[in-house]
Amino acid sequence: MSDELPSDLADLAGTIRRRIADAGDDLAGYFDADRPLIGARAPGRLDVMGGIADYSGSLVLEMPLAAAARVAAQRRDDRRIEAVTLDPAAPERFRRFALDLDGLLERCASLPEAAKWLRGEVPEWGLYVAGVFAALVAEGDLAPDGGVGLWIESSVPEGRGVSSSAAIEVAVSQALCGVYGADLSAERQAALAQRAENEVVGAPCGIMDQMTAACGQRDKLMALRCQPAELLEPIALPEGVAFWGIDSDVSHSVAGADYGSVRVGAFMGYRMLAELAGMEVVHTGEQQVAVRDERWGGYLANIAPSAFERHYADHLPEWIKGRRFLEAFDGTTDAATTIEGERDYRVRRPTAHPIHEHARVRLFAKLIASKPDAEAMRLLGELMGQSHASYSACGLGAEGTDRLVDLVHEEGEAAGLYGAKITGGGSGGAVAVIGRPDAGDAVERVAERYGRETGRKPVVFAGSSPGAGALGAVDLP
Repeated sequence: MSDELPSDLADLAGTIRRRIADAGDDLAGYFDADRPLIGARAPGRLDVMGGIADYSGSLVLEMPLAAAARVAAQRRDDRRIEAVTLDPAAPERFRRFALDLDGLLERCASLPEAAKWLRGEVPEWGLYVAGVFAALVAEGDLAPDGGVGLWIESSVPEGRGVSSSAAIEVAVSQALCGVYGADLSAERQAALAQRAENEVVGAPCGIMDQMTAACGQRDKLMALRCQPAELLEPIALPEGVAFWGIDSDVSHSVAGADYGSVRVGAFMGYRMLAELAGMEVVHTGEQQVAVRDERWGGYLANIAPSAFERHYADHLPEWIKGRRFLEAFDGTTDAATTIEGERDYRVRRPTAHPIHEHARVRLFAKLIASKPDAEAMRLLGELMGQSHASYSACGLGAEGTDRLVDLVHEEGEAAGLYGAKITGGGSGGAVAVIGRPDAGDAVERVAERYGRETGRKPVVFAGSSPGAGALGAVDLP
């Protein structure tokens, strides 16, 4: 835990007091000035490589951003859970919800039961907050003995592919642990935050976002082997290498249809490959199977790209209807998604993506850790370009992010830029850019030109900050 508070967290208490005063009677008395106020922060993340291959076991490389979610929490005398946040659509307004603590505790014998109740009690945005509370309690990691008030602010924009939801989830978790005296590792908090997003919010995300928000280190690429979540030695950015994010101003959502259908297609492909390889498959529930996989360990990423292309790719359909797949194969090994019978799903491309992406990420990690020269920088940019093209082949591209990637290439090596790719769940959001540290002006030119061409308002993400676990929960001044 650091003794020095980040400026955005050190200023949080004062900011809250001003906002409460400006709100007048609406928020009067929300926090008690005589009680400790516990603070926590968790950064957004820039998905440098790996992206949608995380749920298939790939290595991913993630950089925690300077932009972060900040949470202040305080015990209450009553047995209520309350949360307040600014409305991102109108920052002068507030969003707020309140829950009966005992009502939630009664339903926390299982997270699915708590999730069903919460969906009828809080607004959609509140599920990211209350869902974390429920996951901590349901798994026995939190024993709340009274109510809590939460205040949430974030500089991580929603729906832009830089993990605003995970930043909030992890910051809320860390603040709750501080209020109730729970001692959880950063990795444990990340895992429970992912469960909240999967099972309460209903977004089938992998774990890389929450792990970056919890465990990331400033100016280092977090290296996570998602089988299911093995932290490797982080990669310090070598001299001569920098990353930026550029928001396309096109919203993306991991709860959206494109991301979900591609994930389903990848797990359909794994199920078909298990059949082709003669593996034992057992039906375990509705649309659910278990595979005895001693060859690939249950992950597509462990299949060698050459073996896939030589022996398996041609046996996979480009598309399959959900009903037809279920009739032939019973289901998949993925508990986070549901197959719609009358929907058509891509299979071959979503299956191929994590197999090839894992190889790309491993090569990327080797190159960047070796203090790359100009030729290696060109190869790093090419690997990002291949990843971007693979997203589009899966159906997760977007006109805005495609244009940003093209503009980066037009600036090119002479301006210090070597490549770019779409990030996170795709279908909009942000792109990650690699270049020399002195290429910041070129990145700004890309954003400005994109804005002129499209009428959109792109935002450049620069800088880095540590994950929530580095600071922990602190008393706010």
